[in-house]
Amino acid sequence: MTQPGGSPGPGLRTGRFGPFAPGAGELSTGPVVLVESYGDPAETAPLLPGEEQLVARAVPSRRAEFATARACARAALAQLGVAPAAILRGARGEPLWPAGIVGAMTHCAGYRAAAVARATDVVSLGMDAEPHLPMPGQGELLLVTVAEERRQLPELAARRPEVCWDRLLFSAKESVYKAWYPITGRWLGFEDAVITPDPEAGTFTAQLLVPGPVVAGKSLTRFDGTWTIQDGLIRTAVAVGH
Repeated sequence: MTQPGGSPGPGLRTGRFGPFAPGAGELSTGPVVLVESYGDPAETAPLLPGEEQLVARAVPSRRAEFATARACARAALAQLGVAPAAILRGARGEPLWPAGIVGAMTHCAGYRAAAVARATDVVSLGMDAEPHLPMPGQGELLLVTVAEERRQLPELAARRPEVCWDRLLFSAKESVYKAWYPITGRWLGFEDAVITPDPEAGTFTAQLLVPGPVVAGKSLTRFDGTWTIQDGLIRTAVAVGH
């Protein structure tokens, strides 16, 4: 089934996690499993003990997207040989994965996805999906970007006018934060990193403006990620390797 606009209909399917997709340089292959769904299946996926209370007061649409994202996560975990487990939330809303697993989830209108890997293979993952639409207004843009990023926008728009670059900057920062927090346990504000997209390669760098985490004995000063525009969505992803 295909929805209007050409995107697939609801139903879990295995996808490709950005940094591990072909053509993304060093991380062209790897052990990340991504499962996605374009919307929610007609029959809501069951929740496991502990998850139900997280959405006990949520409206039906929120419960459905929550359940579908966790169904994606459990399907991805199964491909790593991990038994079904409840995926609860930490202090800042981050998903709590089974021991030895790293991962990320995202959802937006019409899309839910989860990506997982073994911690022995990948240090941390971040991913985000957003509607491919401009930010609502200048105020929102000022809130989520720094001056250096805003100075890039005219040139980016000239080279790829079909891309909503303001929304892409926001999505990239969401992915960076999701990869950052499990390593550091610290907040990372929109003003704490500068995103520089490559309009041709479908990649971006996030230069940290605050001290980065130490990984494999080295202090990280930037995160690297990928971006794609497909099915009316902007999708960004970050993988931190050992």
